[in-house]
Amino acid sequence: MRFAIASVVLLAACAITRTPIPIRRWRPITAAAACGVLGFNTLAFVGLSYTPASDSALIIPTVIPLATALFATLIHERLTSRKLFGFAVASVGAALVIVGGQQGGSESSSSRLAGDLMELGAATAWAASLTIGAVVLRKETVLGYVTLMVLIGTALLLPLGAVPQGYRDVPTWSAETWLAAGFLGVFSTAVAFVLFFWAVHRYGASLAAMVTYLTPIATLVLAFLILGERPLPLQLVGGAVIVVGVRLAARRSRAALGQAPVTI
Repeated sequence: MRFAIASVVLLAACAITRTPIPIRRWRPITAAAACGVLGFNTLAFVGLSYTPASDSALIIPTVIPLATALFATLIHERLTSRKLFGFAVASVGAALVIVGGQQGGSESSSSRLAGDLMELGAATAWAASLTIGAVVLRKETVLGYVTLMVLIGTALLLPLGAVPQGYRDVPTWSAETWLAAGFLGVFSTAVAFVLFFWAVHRYGASLAAMVTYLTPIATLVLAFLILGERPLPLQLVGGAVIVVGVRLAARRSRAALGQAPVTI
């Protein structure tokens, strides 16, 4: 439902701003939607039924930037030693945040392994989507691209949503449920996707993907503000390490800054 709501919002935004939808680029955008909307959401949420949320919270933020950086080499984005070092530092920080919040371990099992592999596949699918998006956005507008990708992604997800109850429960949704769905559709999907792919267009796929490293930090902040949960010292240390890693990977040399073209 969140993607259906986001589709309506994005279509309205295109109509208001008179932004063209790049229908002629439907092939790569369909591939991006299949990876980033269908693939990511299906694998991530199914994987959560087999593995703890802590595993997902560790795998997703750390694998996406690394996989994106590797995929981005195919479209001639440089994978420098500084980026790799920054990725490594940020990954250690993410691990500290998640591990620091664990009260106890659980025994490994084949189902947990299967869930972890699904989460790994989800992260890889999103990385592939970002890389495809970086190519398409070289000639298309961010809003037009995101709108078509979300529309196609909604169509791809529609059959899966009909499996559990066939949408028969939608008429019985409470006002709170609709508000939650609306928030997810407008802010967590429509607005978030536009901002995120603007970053992909502006800074490249590999650097933009590093925003996922901030997921554990955002989780800590929201848990403190909304739920009153106090972060543990190791989690605070991990958050600081993530910031350092992101800063290292995003930093450019003076020579690179001097040679970088200015685009609008």
